[in-house]
Amino acid sequence: MTLDDLRVYVAVCRAGNLSSVARDLGCTQSAVSQHVKRLERETGVALLERQPRGVVPTRAGRILEAAAAEGISGLDLALRQLRDLVDGHSGHVRVATGATTIRHFMSDAVVTFRRRHPSVNLEFRTVSSGRGSFDALTDGTLDLAWITIGPPVRGIEQRTVAELPWLLAVRADDPLAARPHLDPAELADVRLIRLPPNSTSAAHLEAACAARGVRFAYEPSVADWDTALLLAELGAGRAVVPAVPGLPVPGDGPLRLVPLPGLRPLPVGWAVRRWDALSPPARAFADTVTASR
Repeated sequence: MTLDDLRVYVAVCRAGNLSSVARDLGCTQSAVSQHVKRLERETGVALLERQPRGVVPTRAGRILEAAAAEGISGLDLALRQLRDLVDGHSGHVRVATGATTIRHFMSDAVVTFRRRHPSVNLEFRTVSSGRGSFDALTDGTLDLAWITIGPPVRGIEQRTVAELPWLLAVRADDPLAARPHLDPAELADVRLIRLPPNSTSAAHLEAACAARGVRFAYEPSVADWDTALLLAELGAGRAVVPAVPGLPVPGDGPLRLVPLPGLRPLPVGWAVRRWDALSPPARAFADTVTASR
């Protein structure tokens, strides 16, 4: 019993005539009859009853016709959905990220992607840690995670999209605000707002400072870069932050951003379980974000 057997059989039941189905399919009436006979051999019952003007399904034939028609309809719908998925026109893309990431790295890409793929459902989920993102990627509950690139993780592929220089964020009236740039060693005695100490970005900053033989003194930590920038703008402290897209233009407003060229930039980008296993919509979203950088 094959799918073609069932398709031909349903067509015969609906047409009530073998010859008309043969014409529609571009084959012989004998070939159509062979499909029906194969089904009758496998089911062990007569499926069609011959009448003067064609054929009609027997009682057993009506049972098979109803089941086959329903199954074929569902299968055809699934095949259309799979074609849409392959074409990138529908499906789901589940991304681990937060409001800060969307604002600074994905705002334009989200608009572009929604315009190009209106039938794809974008889901953004907040995950508390890089480890949590990796676990969600591994168990299949997420497709993509935007992360600070870190050490290799078994079963996870990481891809750098951008490298962000470090900046010192201070108020415009701060004595350091007018400097065109700073050497990290000049901040050795300056108390700074601390990025989350268990975050990958904080680990990168500490490693970059250690490479220059510099250790910073810290104020209490904040949850994200935007909070650190806000506190610096309010004059509540100074912060070393990465040069994320969309930061205020130097010279505008109360915040000043002083480059720290002596520190290794912060790499950020995508984490996935396997790039070659990504669905077309997920790959299209990742590529859209990458192209917008």
